Amino acid sequence: MSVTVPAGFEAAGVAVGLKSTGARDVAVVVNRGPLKVGAAVFTSNRAKANPILWSEQVVKDGVVEAIVLNSGGANCFTGSFGFQTTHQTAERAAELLGVGAGDVVVCSTGLIGTGDEVFRAKVLAGVDQGIATLSSDGGEDASLAIMTTDSKPKRAEHVGDGWSIGAMAKGAGMLAPGLATMLVVVTTDAVLDAAQADAALRAATRVSFDRLDSDGCMSTNDQVTLMVSGASGIRVPADEFAAALTAVCEDLAAQLQGDAEGASHDITIEVVNAASEDDAVEVGRSIARNNLFKAAIFGNDPNWGRVLAAIGTTDAAFDPYDVDVWMNGVRVCTAGGPDRPREDVDLTPRATDLVVDLRVGDASATIRTNDLTHDYVHENSAYSS
Repeated sequence: MSVTVPAGFEAAGVAVGLKSTGARDVAVVVNRGPLKVGAAVFTSNRAKANPILWSEQVVKDGVVEAIVLNSGGANCFTGSFGFQTTHQTAERAAELLGVGAGDVVVCSTGLIGTGDEVFRAKVLAGVDQGIATLSSDGGEDASLAIMTTDSKPKRAEHVGDGWSIGAMAKGAGMLAPGLATMLVVVTTDAVLDAAQADAALRAATRVSFDRLDSDGCMSTNDQVTLMVSGASGIRVPADEFAAALTAVCEDLAAQLQGDAEGASHDITIEVVNAASEDDAVEVGRSIARNNLFKAAIFGNDPNWGRVLAAIGTTDAAFDPYDVDVWMNGVRVCTAGGPDRPREDVDLTPRATDLVVDLRVGDASATIRTNDLTHDYVHENSAYSS
């Protein structure tokens, strides 16, 4: 049931014609309390969609009553009309729910630079219909309504001792740090205050969504929102809640990676024995963004030379002539030179594991990415058509 697994939440997903397919395209998630705590992290792109500009202000006081999400239009670079649309969306939801508009988060996803009176009318109609059909088992419909190029919904949950976390996500491309091109809603009935919720969310996204780097492209609409109802009455220890939230976010990140547009390989890059975690992240990201490496993986070619060439562009501390590289469990490079034959590496499975041992420290980090395929190029060349 996704976001309605925890007590205190209702959700809905409805179809109002934003998608030409007639599929669900507006979702609403409402926190019935008793707590109305909210926290969020947003894209670090300087080019921000209107819903991001609105929602950044909403979460400042740590209170979120509801969230409205639409697919079928990003409402980005749509001028004052677009911001007014976001404002009206929050106001309509607030009026129907009997809450303040300043406590309603708004999210949009879809094509940038489009929006008119018809778009606005459909979004507002979605708010009306969504709130009219809210239910405690509406999480699955909500997860369907936020999909764009996704081939399937993404849901995750954690059930603790008397408390739980539920979550949904959308995203299938432009997956890069500073979040991905994704919308994520996480709910919990644990008892947390705003500061605790914010700290746990930032810690979880730092090692999950922010290390998902499918194609190196950062979107304008990304946000992850955590809503806390406290309906369980259970105050979970901070470390226990943080670990559970991180596991849920990592689950969703893996689902996003597995549904990346046109991908044929899901590549997990583990950098070990780095001088610092920052170095490990920098090295892993340099590989994830190297198109020559990604094209080689698409061709099932264990071209480890492209790995060393990529990491050599970083400022991380290591000796490029003292690095080991494993591909799917086979050490193909040791101390900067060849080890086992390339023919020993089987890259035909979708799951692809790359381990890079820098041999200078004890820090590590994992970055998720995908290969570069013909299908990816085709899908993104025809996105607006």
